[in-house]
Amino acid sequence: MKILVTGSSGFIGTALVKFLTAGGHSVISLPRSNFNPESPVWDMDNCIKDLAHNGEKYAVVHLAGENIADGRWSEKKKNKILNSRVRGTKLLAEFFSQTEHKPTVIISASAVGFYGDRGAEILDESSKRGNGFLADVCVNWEDAVNVAAEAGIRVVNARFGIVLSSKGGALKKMLLPFKMGLGGVIGSGEQYMSWLSIDDAAALIKHVIANDSIRGPVNFATPNPVSNREFTKTLGSVLRRPTIFPMPTVIAQIAFGEMANELLLSGARVYPKILLESGYKFRYPNLSSALEHLLKTDTITKE
Repeated sequence: MKILVTGSSGFIGTALVKFLTAGGHSVISLPRSNFNPESPVWDMDNCIKDLAHNGEKYAVVHLAGENIADGRWSEKKKNKILNSRVRGTKLLAEFFSQTEHKPTVIISASAVGFYGDRGAEILDESSKRGNGFLADVCVNWEDAVNVAAEAGIRVVNARFGIVLSSKGGALKKMLLPFKMGLGGVIGSGEQYMSWLSIDDAAALIKHVIANDSIRGPVNFATPNPVSNREFTKTLGSVLRRPTIFPMPTVIAQIAFGEMANELLLSGARVYPKILLESGYKFRYPNLSSALEHLLKTDTITKE
């Protein structure tokens, strides 16, 4: 089928496009018609004509948004993070809610930041929202696509955990210091990290597109979250490097400011209840095997 993807140049989007085209699907990338991350305007005119001819089915995958881990969180940066998600998502949802030939599904990215810092509490899709800036962003981000659901479109809010890839995201940033033997536990090390491999991130999107029963919030994370301490130990073991240089809480806060409290020092122990009940089998459910695969090849397994 045809699949429209926003954020196709990001590291998740790039992997997704390769995965879908390898499976025979036709992917259309939706660019912005301006370069303002706070108020994106989608270039619909050049894309919509390619989507639905003679009533053929198509899906929409919305991944675009300001990078939350790129630079300290000034008020300007926080506004970009919020507005790039809420305004862009609302514009997209309103557009497709009014089209004659509507998509079969809109998968709109969200994040496990929805749950806030919850310690060891096990969180599934029915768990309540948490507190903090990222939780507020996720709540507004998910609300922005409601207009499409009200128009009868199946909407899925993909609450991504930490997506692991050596080509982007958190793992890429960790690799150099860990390879140099400078990796270590952050803060207490007890905060949970809910994660998934880039292989599963791409395969899950296809799985959700193909399963009409899946709708609403869905946790995109393996059933085996780990503490920061366990993640550190496992990554060091896979790289065969020591992990003896911790980053104390106060140092993280000085170095990264508010971002440290929400991205590095807090965590959520997320359980993908809906995905498991739908029959999805994770390709890399365990951290050690996922890291060994990603650091050896980082090539997405075909369908």
